[in-house]
Amino acid sequence: MAPSFAIPSAEPQMKGEEALRRRNDELERELKKSLEREERMKEELMRAWERLRVAEEAEERLCCQLGELEAEAVDQAREYRSRVMELMQQLSGVKELMMIQRSSSFSSTNSQ
Repeated sequence: MAPSFAIPSAEPQMKGEEALRRRNDELERELKKSLEREERMKEELMRAWERLRVAEEAEERLCCQLGELEAEAVDQAREYRSRVMELMQQLSGVKELMMIQRSSSFSSTNSQ
């Protein structure tokens, strides 16, 4: 008896190829979606980077303004203190004059 060789049917091979094509199409769609997501994420990252840059510049300006305001406040406090000291000296001088006047008016009333 002669050995029987089975001739492979072309149908299972076609089903396998069709399944591979479908899988390949599916993978291509997933790759496309993934690339689109990556592009959106890059754009979002660039927008966030720009917002960060603007925020850092604003922070620098605010710090500079705060420093200027602090220096101005120190100057005003020094001027205020100086003015208070000047007024205290004037008050002390007036007080001394009043005491001298009282003392001289007391002595002039006593001498009469």
